[in-house]
Amino acid sequence: MISVEEARSRILAGLRPVSAEMVPIAEAWGRVSARPVESRLTQPPRDVSAMDGYAVRAADPGPYTLVGAAPAGHPWPGTLGAGEALRIFTGSVIPNGADSVVIQEDVSVDGASVSTGEPIRPGQHIRRQGQDFAAGQVLVPAGRRLTPRDVGLIAAANHPWVCVHRRPRIAILATGDEIVLPGEPLPEGGIVSSNSHALSALVRACGGIPVLLPVAGDEIEVIALAADQAAGCDMLVTTGGASVGDHDLVAQALGGRGLAMDFWKIAMRPGKPLMHGHLGTLPLLGLPGNPVSAMVCAVLFLRAAIDQLQGLAGGPPPTLRATLGADLAANDHRADHLRARLARTESGWTATAFARQDSGQMRLLAEADALILRAPHAPALKAGAEIEVIALSEVGA
Repeated sequence: MISVEEARSRILAGLRPVSAEMVPIAEAWGRVSARPVESRLTQPPRDVSAMDGYAVRAADPGPYTLVGAAPAGHPWPGTLGAGEALRIFTGSVIPNGADSVVIQEDVSVDGASVSTGEPIRPGQHIRRQGQDFAAGQVLVPAGRRLTPRDVGLIAAANHPWVCVHRRPRIAILATGDEIVLPGEPLPEGGIVSSNSHALSALVRACGGIPVLLPVAGDEIEVIALAADQAAGCDMLVTTGGASVGDHDLVAQALGGRGLAMDFWKIAMRPGKPLMHGHLGTLPLLGLPGNPVSAMVCAVLFLRAAIDQLQGLAGGPPPTLRATLGADLAANDHRADHLRARLARTESGWTATAFARQDSGQMRLLAEADALILRAPHAPALKAGAEIEVIALSEVGA
């Protein structure tokens, strides 16, 4: 068995970012930039007022004679002379001749006469041309997942379209004679398929497009034909059939389609029977059929793969430090991922593992806030010890 870290490294080593496409700025949120975004203009394009008030010359003692007004978007065409003031507003262009803005709260106005008792500094309350960014300046690098703030910046730089990596298409194939879809009649010994739908939701949360394939029964040719439908996708994810039982047939079925196996066992719990390889150029990730194991493996490996396919740096899920809410026994030779509740306290986060960690209990995974990470052969820990956890809400799970 290989380690979690080695498995992730080997999965990511064979992945390259998918091709790029242009999308409207209104659809750019959450996408990953495929090339740097340069500004198409200078912002502000001219010196503008940072406040509502009056443009004046700082060297003039006042009072000032009001000569007009210049709302934002309507620059004043003249040149401000000695002893003159121009009514302006936030975003108004500073008129020629003026070098300061006196805010409206600091003046008194009597007809056309404007007076202030406050000292005036040259340049006060003025946003200089190019203070935010300049034409040609790189504002957003390639390989960045675009936030709403990025989208606003790109729009301000006058880009109606953005070049992003297309969304990776992830084919999902559930296998097993016992599997039926939600809502279908449940035969004796049958199991309702949850993996496909949980994984589909995770793929969407990570920025990919899930492609749900029909459930394949435990027949080699049926599995092979179902996998053929992943043609044109960027990765094939299977669930079930990745272990070593008589009916774990995925490797056998896909071997006839040219599967080049990389590995199929990891020193982790839950999720030891994880399979990885390639069907020609199509990467394959074979997840366990157990729903909890499948989701934990997806958080650790599939999420990183989708990131890398989008042009991000695929890596381990983000973690945070927490204190342990209850004692933990010593760990064995496998990396453990304990479902836990996460609570915010005055001193920080506290994570408390569920008393039962049976990998067949999907309800406890749904109720969990985090996975407590335990290294192989980790010693027993007392409540209050510092630990590392994956917050499930932070990884789309």
